[in-house]
Amino acid sequence: MLKDIFKNADHRMTQAVEHSRSELSKVRTGRANPDVLNSIMVEYYGSMMPLNQVSTISIPEPRLITLQPFEKTLIPIIEKAIMDSNLGLTPNNNGNAIQVPIPALSEERRKDLIKYVHQLIEEGRVAIRNIRRDILHEIKNFGESEHISEDDIHRQETEIQTLTDNHIKSLNSLQENKEKELMEF
Repeated sequence: MLKDIFKNADHRMTQAVEHSRSELSKVRTGRANPDVLNSIMVEYYGSMMPLNQVSTISIPEPRLITLQPFEKTLIPIIEKAIMDSNLGLTPNNNGNAIQVPIPALSEERRKDLIKYVHQLIEEGRVAIRNIRRDILHEIKNFGESEHISEDDIHRQETEIQTLTDNHIKSLNSLQENKEKELMEF
Protein backbone atom coordinates (compact mmCIF):
# COMPACT_ATOMS: atom_id res chain seq x y z
CA MET A 1 0.00 0.00 0.00
CA LEU A 2 2.87 2.39 0.74
CA LYS A 3 4.19 1.76 -2.77
CA ASP A 4 0.77 2.67 -4.19
CA ILE A 5 0.81 5.91 -2.22
CA PHE A 6 4.30 6.66 -3.57
CA LYS A 7 3.22 5.91 -7.15
CA ASN A 8 0.20 8.17 -6.71
CA ALA A 9 2.44 10.97 -5.44
CA ASP A 10 4.86 10.55 -8.36
CA HIS A 11 2.00 10.55 -10.88
CA ARG A 12 0.36 13.67 -9.42
CA MET A 13 3.65 15.57 -9.18
CA THR A 14 4.53 14.64 -12.76
CA GLN A 15 1.15 15.96 -13.87
CA ALA A 16 1.84 19.24 -12.05
CA VAL A 17 5.17 19.60 -13.87
CA GLU A 18 3.54 18.79 -17.23
CA HIS A 19 0.81 21.34 -16.58
CA SER A 20 3.46 23.99 -15.89
CA ARG A 21 5.31 22.94 -19.06
CA SER A 22 2.15 23.31 -21.15
CA GLU A 23 1.41 26.73 -19.62
CA LEU A 24 4.99 27.87 -20.33
CA SER A 25 4.67 26.80 -23.95
CA LYS A 26 1.88 29.36 -24.35
CA VAL A 27 4.15 32.23 -23.28
CA ARG A 28 5.10 34.08 -26.43
CA THR A 29 8.78 34.57 -27.09
CA GLY A 30 10.44 36.33 -30.01
CA ARG A 31 10.48 33.05 -31.92
CA ALA A 32 7.55 31.48 -33.79
CA ASN A 33 5.89 28.68 -31.80
CA PRO A 34 2.58 27.12 -32.87
CA ASP A 35 1.69 26.39 -29.21
CA VAL A 36 1.01 30.12 -28.78
CA LEU A 37 -2.16 29.63 -30.85
CA ASN A 38 -3.43 26.57 -28.91
CA SER A 39 -5.88 28.56 -26.81
CA ILE A 40 -7.60 30.20 -29.80
CA MET A 41 -11.03 28.87 -30.71
CA VAL A 42 -12.99 29.62 -33.91
CA GLU A 43 -16.62 29.05 -34.79
CA TYR A 44 -16.95 26.29 -37.36
CA TYR A 45 -20.41 25.11 -38.44
CA GLY A 46 -22.04 26.36 -35.24
CA SER A 47 -19.54 24.93 -32.73
CA MET A 48 -16.31 26.26 -31.27
CA MET A 49 -13.23 24.41 -32.54
CA PRO A 50 -9.54 24.78 -31.67
CA LEU A 51 -7.54 26.56 -34.35
CA ASN A 52 -5.35 23.52 -35.01
CA GLN A 53 -8.43 21.46 -35.95
CA VAL A 54 -9.63 23.81 -38.69
CA SER A 55 -6.26 24.67 -40.26
CA THR A 56 -2.75 23.43 -40.82
CA ILE A 57 -0.20 25.38 -38.80
CA SER A 58 3.40 25.60 -39.99
CA ILE A 59 6.56 27.58 -39.24
CA PRO A 60 8.28 28.43 -42.56
CA GLU A 61 10.62 31.00 -40.94
CA PRO A 62 11.81 31.61 -37.35
CA ARG A 63 9.52 34.65 -36.95
CA LEU A 64 6.50 33.58 -39.02
CA ILE A 65 3.56 31.26 -38.41
CA THR A 66 1.50 30.23 -41.44
CA LEU A 67 -2.06 28.90 -41.15
CA GLN A 68 -3.67 27.09 -44.07
CA PRO A 69 -7.43 26.85 -43.31
CA PHE A 70 -9.24 23.76 -44.55
CA GLU A 71 -11.89 26.07 -46.06
CA LYS A 72 -11.31 29.56 -47.48
CA THR A 73 -14.44 30.83 -45.74
CA LEU A 74 -12.60 30.43 -42.44
CA ILE A 75 -9.88 32.97 -43.27
CA PRO A 76 -11.69 36.09 -41.92
CA ILE A 77 -12.98 34.13 -38.89
CA ILE A 78 -9.47 32.93 -38.01
CA GLU A 79 -8.03 36.42 -38.51
CA LYS A 80 -10.63 37.91 -36.16
CA ALA A 81 -10.01 35.19 -33.55
CA ILE A 82 -6.25 35.88 -33.58
CA MET A 83 -6.83 39.64 -33.29
CA ASP A 84 -9.29 39.15 -30.40
CA SER A 85 -6.94 36.79 -28.52
CA ASN A 86 -4.82 39.62 -27.01
CA LEU A 87 -1.59 37.87 -27.97
CA GLY A 88 -0.25 41.00 -29.65
CA LEU A 89 -0.21 39.32 -33.06
CA THR A 90 -1.43 40.85 -36.32
CA PRO A 91 -2.43 38.29 -38.97
CA ASN A 92 -2.23 38.96 -42.73
CA ASN A 93 -3.93 36.95 -45.44
CA ASN A 94 -3.08 36.43 -49.08
CA GLY A 95 -6.44 34.93 -50.05
CA ASN A 96 -5.33 31.34 -49.50
CA ALA A 97 -3.45 31.36 -46.19
CA ILE A 98 -2.93 33.47 -43.09
CA GLN A 99 0.53 34.65 -42.13
CA VAL A 100 1.21 35.71 -38.56
CA PRO A 101 4.54 37.55 -38.17
CA ILE A 102 6.02 37.33 -34.68
CA PRO A 103 7.33 40.77 -33.65
CA ALA A 104 10.52 41.13 -31.64
CA LEU A 105 9.97 41.67 -27.93
CA SER A 106 10.93 44.93 -26.23
CA GLU A 107 13.14 44.78 -23.15
CA GLU A 108 10.21 45.84 -20.94
CA ARG A 109 7.97 43.13 -22.40
CA ARG A 110 10.69 40.52 -21.83
CA LYS A 111 10.90 41.49 -18.15
CA ASP A 112 7.10 41.28 -17.81
CA LEU A 113 7.10 37.84 -19.42
CA ILE A 114 9.89 36.66 -17.11
CA LYS A 115 7.81 37.78 -14.11
CA TYR A 116 4.89 35.83 -15.55
CA VAL A 117 7.12 32.76 -16.03
CA HIS A 118 8.22 33.05 -12.38
CA GLN A 119 4.56 33.19 -11.35
CA LEU A 120 3.70 30.08 -13.40
CA ILE A 121 6.63 28.13 -11.98
CA GLU A 122 5.78 29.19 -8.41
CA GLU A 123 2.22 27.94 -8.95
CA GLY A 124 3.73 24.60 -10.02
CA ARG A 125 5.93 24.50 -6.92
CA VAL A 126 2.95 25.22 -4.69
CA ALA A 127 0.97 22.44 -6.39
CA ILE A 128 3.83 19.98 -5.78
CA ARG A 129 4.13 21.04 -2.14
CA ASN A 130 0.38 20.62 -1.67
CA ILE A 131 0.62 17.12 -3.15
CA ARG A 132 3.50 16.35 -0.76
CA ARG A 133 1.44 17.58 2.21
CA ASP A 134 -1.56 15.44 1.16
CA ILE A 135 0.61 12.35 0.63
CA LEU A 136 2.43 12.76 3.96
CA HIS A 137 -0.93 13.06 5.69
CA GLU A 138 -2.13 9.94 3.86
CA ILE A 139 1.03 8.02 4.88
CA LYS A 140 0.63 9.05 8.50
CA ASN A 141 -3.04 7.98 8.59
CA PHE A 142 -2.24 4.69 6.85
CA GLY A 143 0.63 4.05 9.28
CA GLU A 144 -1.62 4.60 12.27
CA SER A 145 -4.45 2.44 10.97
CA GLU A 146 -2.20 -0.44 9.85
CA HIS A 147 0.24 -0.24 12.79
CA ILE A 148 3.30 0.32 10.60
CA SER A 149 6.56 1.08 12.40
CA GLU A 150 7.73 4.66 12.83
CA ASP A 151 10.92 3.82 10.92
CA ASP A 152 8.97 2.65 7.84
CA ILE A 153 6.81 5.76 7.93
CA HIS A 154 9.87 8.00 8.30
CA ARG A 155 11.62 6.18 5.43
CA GLN A 156 8.58 6.72 3.21
CA GLU A 157 8.40 10.40 4.19
CA THR A 158 12.07 10.78 3.20
CA GLU A 159 11.38 9.16 -0.18
CA ILE A 160 8.44 11.52 -0.73
CA GLN A 161 10.67 14.50 0.09
CA THR A 162 13.29 13.27 -2.41
CA LEU A 163 10.55 12.89 -5.03
CA THR A 164 9.33 16.43 -4.26
CA ASP A 165 12.86 17.84 -4.58
CA ASN A 166 13.34 16.12 -7.96
CA HIS A 167 10.09 17.53 -9.36
CA ILE A 168 10.91 21.02 -8.10
CA LYS A 169 14.32 20.73 -9.81
CA SER A 170 12.45 19.91 -13.03
CA LEU A 171 10.38 23.07 -12.62
CA ASN A 172 13.51 25.14 -11.94
CA SER A 173 15.07 23.75 -15.11
CA LEU A 174 11.95 24.67 -17.11
CA GLN A 175 12.15 28.20 -15.68
CA GLU A 176 15.83 28.60 -16.60
CA ASN A 177 15.23 27.38 -20.15
CA LYS A 178 12.25 29.69 -20.67
CA GLU A 179 14.21 32.67 -19.31
CA LYS A 180 17.08 31.97 -21.72
CA GLU A 181 14.58 31.70 -24.58
CA LEU A 182 12.98 35.02 -23.60
CA MET A 183 16.30 36.85 -23.33
CA GLU A 184 17.50 35.81 -26.81
CA PHE A 185 17.49 38.66 -29.28
